[in-house]
Amino acid sequence: MRIRPPTRAVGRGLRRALPATVALLLLTPVYACRVEVARPDAATTWPSDAARRWQWQWQLSGVLDPAVPADVFLLDPVATTTAQTQELRARDRRLVCQVHVGSVRPTDPDATRFPATVQGAPGRRPQSRWLDVREWDALRPVLSDRFRLCRGKGFGAVAIADADAYAHRSGFPLGFDDQLHFNRRLADLARSLDLSPGLVNAVPQVAALAPDFDFAVNEECVRLGVCGKLLPFVEAGKPVFHVEYAGSTEDFCVTTVGYGFTSIRKQRALDAWRQPCPAP
Repeated sequence: MRIRPPTRAVGRGLRRALPATVALLLLTPVYACRVEVARPDAATTWPSDAARRWQWQWQLSGVLDPAVPADVFLLDPVATTTAQTQELRARDRRLVCQVHVGSVRPTDPDATRFPATVQGAPGRRPQSRWLDVREWDALRPVLSDRFRLCRGKGFGAVAIADADAYAHRSGFPLGFDDQLHFNRRLADLARSLDLSPGLVNAVPQVAALAPDFDFAVNEECVRLGVCGKLLPFVEAGKPVFHVEYAGSTEDFCVTTVGYGFTSIRKQRALDAWRQPCPAP
């Protein structure tokens, strides 16, 4: 397996630690060991003058359809192959991987790397458990490898999901500031690996985190009546990729396109089907 040398942004400290990192990737049965040869984009940027023009697709299940007329594809980095990312990149698509940073499931390839002491109450996803986001030293190596998998497969951006454990019965005494600190660390970690960081949901923290993240992904802000809270991203010229699972695009598109979001309707399974709002 060919390992891509670190970029300048990673820093001298990582250059000195490269042999140990390579050994970890080769010997540990985690996400990172599935990295294949791919030439990722340079750091993904989202030009402010194009923020309202991005069309997107969010597919986490079913057979990937590379022909969907979307500029941006948000995908599962484990299920997506390097051949698929190469095909999408050949079509000039921007690729975003979704990484669950605040929870773990027993079926995750790296589940055994999370100590039992950082696994708490049942999480949002079936069979998942919330993670203690205060334990950065324990979580960072595993999450770093999840991000490296994305980079190795050719993704240019990462959307962090389950970044709101503090707002749930996680099994830990987590506060707003604990989560905020963790999420900012994740944004910095993504940038150190030349990935553009994006925030999935976590709406109560959007105002504080908009300066730290390059884009937002939101589910059902119309149904929940919280679309206005995503405006800090729009006002900063950053894309908001939005999805609704019910209702007609004729109803919610008027609201979300007016806010400057790129909106689609999807089924909750997040398969290939999508119904986009018309571009403004």
